[in-house]
Amino acid sequence: MKYSKATNYALHTMLHLALTNSTKPVGVQILAEQQKVSPTYLSKILTKLVKEGMVTSASGANGGYSLAKGWESISFLDIIYAIEGKSSLFDCDFDHGPECSIQKVMLRSEEKMEAELRKQTIADLINKKTTT
Repeated sequence: MKYSKATNYALHTMLHLALTNSTKPVGVQILAEQQKVSPTYLSKILTKLVKEGMVTSASGANGGYSLAKGWESISFLDIIYAIEGKSSLFDCDFDHGPECSIQKVMLRSEEKMEAELRKQTIADLINKKTTT
């Protein structure tokens, strides 16, 4: 199982924005340089985060991106869903219906993983950095 690079960049961008804790928006160029990724590619990722209300954007010479109000409650799972969508990681290709024992195991495992990702927030990482 593997998440896309976009999810990796989204999680790191959210952490970077939280660590800078700036009242001024951070430009996409700075965010892209920090992660060694194309600003165009990162802009597409940021557009998804803006659409989901996790990040705000401001245009113009002093424009850029900043975390939306209430960002402290945004979970890893929220970010992953914003980038990857909410579809299941496993789809049984056989027509066994809802009683498929393999499908049950896979879905139960996925639910446990999602529960863990739902508990973890970017704010938790910030709190760990400031207490260690």
